[in-house]
Amino acid sequence: MQLTLTQQQAEKLLKGNYTFSLWSLSMLITRLKGVYTTDPSDAALENCTGELNVFVKKFSKVMGSDITLLEKL
Repeated sequence: MQLTLTQQQAEKLLKGNYTFSLWSLSMLITRLKGVYTTDPSDAALENCTGELNVFVKKFSKVMGSDITLLEKL
């Protein structure tokens, strides 16, 4: 089953302080936090959620424990 983050989950992720083992996921979240902090609009959150879901879809096979953490959001 493919994980798809909701906007509420993405917002929790972007506002929280989580540690991930996959370096590229940490970098993506750091960048998206900056985007969302600068522009906390619904449109920006929608774009961030979309980017996160594209990343998860593409790299879910190598995400290991990070996928479990995202599922618990």
